[in-house]
Parts: sequence; structure tokens; C-alpha cells
Amino acid sequence: MPTFTKILIANRGEIACRIQRTAQALGYRTVAVYSEADSDALHVQMADEAVNIGPAPVQQSYLNIPALLNAAQLTGADAIHPGYGFLSENPDFARACQQANLTFIGPSVEAIELMGSKRLSKLAMLDADVPCIAGYQGSAQDDATLQQEAERIGFPLMIKASAGGGGRGMRLVHQPGQLLEQLRTARSEAMNAFGSDELILEQALIEPRHVEVQLFGDSHGNLIYLGERDCSIQRRHQKVIEEAPCPVMTPELRQAMGDAALKAGRAVSYVGAGTVEFLLDRNGRFYFLEMNTRLQVEHPVTELITGLDLVGWQLQIAAGQPLPLTQSQVTLTGHAMEVRLYAEDPAQGFLPQTGDVLRWEPAACARIDHGLREGETISPFYDPMLGKIIAHGATREEARRKLLRAVEDTVLLGVTTNQRFLVDLLKQPDFIAGKFSTAFIAEHFGQIAPQAPSVEQLSLAAALFYRHSADQHPQGLAGWRNTAHVPCTYRLEVNGQIHTLSADDLQLTTDGRWATLVLNGIRRCVPYALDATRLWLPGVQVSNRTQQVASRHVDASSGTIKAPMDGAIVDIQVSVGDTVTQGQLLLVLEAMKMEHPLKAGIDGIVKAVQVMAGDQVRNRQVLLQIE
Repeated sequence: MPTFTKILIANRGEIACRIQRTAQALGYRTVAVYSEADSDALHVQMADEAVNIGPAPVQQSYLNIPALLNAAQLTGADAIHPGYGFLSENPDFARACQQANLTFIGPSVEAIELMGSKRLSKLAMLDADVPCIAGYQGSAQDDATLQQEAERIGFPLMIKASAGGGGRGMRLVHQPGQLLEQLRTARSEAMNAFGSDELILEQALIEPRHVEVQLFGDSHGNLIYLGERDCSIQRRHQKVIEEAPCPVMTPELRQAMGDAALKAGRAVSYVGAGTVEFLLDRNGRFYFLEMNTRLQVEHPVTELITGLDLVGWQLQIAAGQPLPLTQSQVTLTGHAMEVRLYAEDPAQGFLPQTGDVLRWEPAACARIDHGLREGETISPFYDPMLGKIIAHGATREEARRKLLRAVEDTVLLGVTTNQRFLVDLLKQPDFIAGKFSTAFIAEHFGQIAPQAPSVEQLSLAAALFYRHSADQHPQGLAGWRNTAHVPCTYRLEVNGQIHTLSADDLQLTTDGRWATLVLNGIRRCVPYALDATRLWLPGVQVSNRTQQVASRHVDASSGTIKAPMDGAIVDIQVSVGDTVTQGQLLLVLEAMKMEHPLKAGIDGIVKAVQVMAGDQVRNRQVLLQIE
């Protein structure tokens, strides 16, 4: 029977922290690995030991197999937990761990290899009589073949990275004329994220639900499933809200999906934690989507309705122990719901965001899995997911209500997030009624406007800037000014709009982190973070423009192309002197594991290209100019 005592966690952020909590509670020592960008990260502070494995880019650190194996040897770790993402579904990494006599806490190399390829896994599922979506999963990958197969399948269709997940290398194509450009983008993104540009094509189902089944197998031949999760609320093919059980599930459908998932697992003699994902149509028919040979981001909702610790199960199985339960002993109690907290701007097409975490106070009324630490910087090098907020209730409505409060009460200031958007999702009537599909966000939130500041927020902002300015005076002169009879007027900018108002009418008290104010007889406490010119309130960033001379605003139509965020230039499509048209692709920026196309805002001639492929660029940096 394999035994291990010290576990190296080949991952970062909230999943590394989550694994450490269970591993340490079970008596194991833990080793964290970190890049130069993560030297002060929470997962590093939690670990018994930590090893620097390289520079910030993932290829030089978290995807660097020799560096990870060297860290294990250096610390005497005898097991490796890959978490999810990065190398968790990389058969070469699992094989390297075995060759180094390290216990790999995951399935066999063969299972990872087969299920890690959407193309090969779909062929295996067809052989195992698991329902599959019509498509193309052949080995020929040239444009002509894919174009021919796309015409056979029909539009709309999905392009998918065979080796991928998390929405990377995935594109929905509505018209034949879009196919070649989307193939190029999908290949490039897949190669950057997974090291393989192999693609498959599938018929696009219209408005299905995304339902997945949690599998567990042991080395003694036992295989069971732990209910299902509904993960239909998505943007950019990445999940935003997950819940268990599925709101439209029936006992008969659960049995059928569970049996299909078991067929998939048995086809590869599955050992460990895995998830079989299905698309469920309006008529109750379901189709195999993919199998993830790892723990999932959304595993907490399964833990809350089963009362089980899935990481604990992983460790037991890796140590050679049998499954703790049989299928008949699995019970599902109540309802659980989870939201993913992302560093992104929903009003800019969910564009990932970077910034400093100035305030972080997770709500006390729910489970929050995170890897955040106040004062850290959210960099452009890694996935924008910051953590998960999870709630459990006796009913779905109770779970939703608890989760809504927890999202509203969580304080995260300094970086733009989807927090306000999550609140809006949880309050949406169709979501409350359980009526949704993978098209839910596109249907109900097609044009997401930036959150407009309320009068209360603007008044509070002016008062806080006034208080901050007053506090800079020498002792005894706080608040003094030589124009006391003139109202103190502020020019405050929110989302590019200037608001002018007085700071003299609002009374408040503050301790530097919370402002207590009374409006219309109602007393309220509001968290904030403040410096001389910027203020962060929940959902709103306010800039003090009172002393700033007005400048001409430059937008996309000026021909100046700026980086929308920190990232790396991965492709440049034009050169100086080229004639371009509005909407033409100019450059591709890679940030937070996604590619972002930058297109021309006007017709014109390229006057200057100020970057090269491979350059790291900063937010708002000028990249290219058109005249």
C-alpha cells in the first residue's frame, strides 16, 4: 500500500489553500511552490515549506515540470497534488511524478491521456455507448478538412481545443465566413494554454443546460457517483454560478446520467476524483461533453450536499484505501450554491482586470474558498478567478438567499471585480425560478452598463476626500481653510463622467476603513479604501479631479490603440504603412490565460507600431497608432 507524509501542491491561489487545509488537518506536511509574482501569496504563508520555482510567466514556473520535481526532491515531499488547471490533466507530468517515485494524487496516466483529448475521449465514449453530440473528431487538422466538416455539421457550431478546458480554445461560429479566423484564434489560444493546437468541431446545441456528475473510483475496482451539479450560468464558456442538485433533475434522469457517467469511468478504469460533463436539452436528452480527470472548481457544492470532504477522499484513495461509501450509502441533503469571484469588468465584455487588493474582508455567513491577502497585487499572469463564495440551505431558495447576503457582505476593494454582477444574477427572477440555460447571461445581460454612482455614494465620496484633505493639516488646523464661507466643491469622476457637488452637507465618522453615516434617519456603515486622488467604494471607483486641468479624451475612434489591461502581445497582424479598415484585427493581447483581439476603431493607415510580439505591456500603454 503506498504511503506518503509530505505533499507538494503543484498549484497556487485558492485551490492550493483549499488542499492544504484538508491535508494539514489529516496530519500531512505541505509544500507550496510559487513564482516570483506570488512570493507573498496566502498559499505560500499557509504551507509548512515553500519553494520558488521561477519567474512569473507560467511556462517558467507553474508549468515547469523539472522545477516542480526538483522542489519535491529538495523538500523531501513524497506526493504531489496537482489541484486543477496548470498540469493537473497533463499525462507527462503524472508520468514524470511516477518516474520520480512520487505519489501522484490523481488518476492513471492512461486515463488522463485519453480523457485529456476531447477528440480521443469522444471516440472512446461512442464505443462505450455514452450519448455524444454530432461533430468531427478526426485526426486531420488542416483548414480545408475542418471547413469541409463544418459544412457537413452545419452552423452554428462549436470549435473546441481537444486538450483544453475552461473555455480556452473554444469558439462559437455562427456563419461560414467566420470559421477561418476563429480556427486561427482557437488554435493559438489552445497552443498557448495547453501546448496542443488540436481541435474538434461539434454541433452547437441551442440553450442547453450544463450538468456534470461527480465520480470517484478507487484502486480496488469500486466506482460511484456523488450526485450532479448544474453549471449552466456561464460567460465566455466559463462557469460563474454552480449549484447542486440541478433544479430540473428527476430521480429517473439522475439515474440515467449517473449510469452514463459510470460507463465513461469504467471505460478507462478510473481511479480518483473525476467529473463527467453533459449537455442537457429541453426534452431531457443529454450528451457527453467531456471528462475532467481532476478535482473541479465547483466541488464545494457537492461537499455541502453530501457532507463529504472530497480532497480527503482523494488523499485516501491515493494512499490505496477503498472508497469510504458505496453507491447506496450516498445521500444528498438540501441545496448548495456557489459563485466565482473574478477580477474582471462585466461592462467591458468581462475583460480581466489587474490591481492591488486594498481591502479584503470575506463575509462571515458563508464558506469562502480563496487565496487572497490584503495588500497583494492581482497580476496579469494567472487566471482571473480570485475565489468562490458558497452557501448551503435546506431548500434552493434558502441557499440562494444566504449566498446573496454573503456576496453583498464580502468586502473586496482596489481591483475591479464581478461582485455587483453576481448580485444582479442572484436577484434575476428567472434565475430565482430556476429557469435558465447556458444562454442565460447573453439573454438577460446582453449590454451590461457600468454601475452608476448613487447620490449617497457621491456625497460620501466628497465627504471622505474632504476629511482626508483636512487630516493632512498640522494638528489643531484640521479642516481649516481661508475660504470657509465658500462651499467646498469637488469634481469627481466615475466611469468617465464628471460629477460636481459640495462636501459640506454630510456628517460622518470614520476609522480609516469604515465610514458611518446617517441619511434620512438611517444609519449605515460603508467600507472604503482611499488615497489622495482615488476612492474605492463597493462597486464604484471615484477619482478626485478637483485640481486637475481638463484634458481631451482619447477614444478608440482617434486611431490610438491602447492595451486594455496588463498582458503580453502574442500576435501583430499589421505593419507601418498598411491600410486598415474599421473592425480589422490589428494585434492580439494575451492576459490571464485568454486571448483578447484588438481591432481598428477607424479606417486609415498604420502610422506607428510601438510593440513587438512577446512584449509585456501595461494597462493603457499605447500599442499602435492609425491616422
